[in-house]
Amino acid sequence: MARTKSKKVSPVGSTAADAAGRRARRSPGYREARVRLAPFEQLARIVIRRRMELGLTQEQLAERMGTSHSAISRIEGGQHGTSVQTLQRLAAALEMRFVMGFEHGPADKPVRELVTA
Repeated sequence: MARTKSKKVSPVGSTAADAAGRRARRSPGYREARVRLAPFEQLARIVIRRRMELGLTQEQLAERMGTSHSAISRIEGGQHGTSVQTLQRLAAALEMRFVMGFEHGPADKPVRELVTA
């Protein structure tokens, strides 16, 4: 018997992704917010994954950075931007390198110019 990948279904019978898709189709404002927040959500996923790889709690990561637990919580919430200085401290606390840059050209083959800080 083939095993299928199960989807997490809400009590009303659809996945959170399905519900978000329906809302995005109905609401231009929601679509705009999703696009605007996408980079913050991507950063949050990287931070959470790396923090877990290192076996750190949010409190321990905050201590490494010299910041508050609530600051880490906001970053991992994926709803807020943060300064370059905070990103540099975050990268160091996560034992990573912070890289920033620009890209130009076509979206499917961008030319990237990066700087390691």
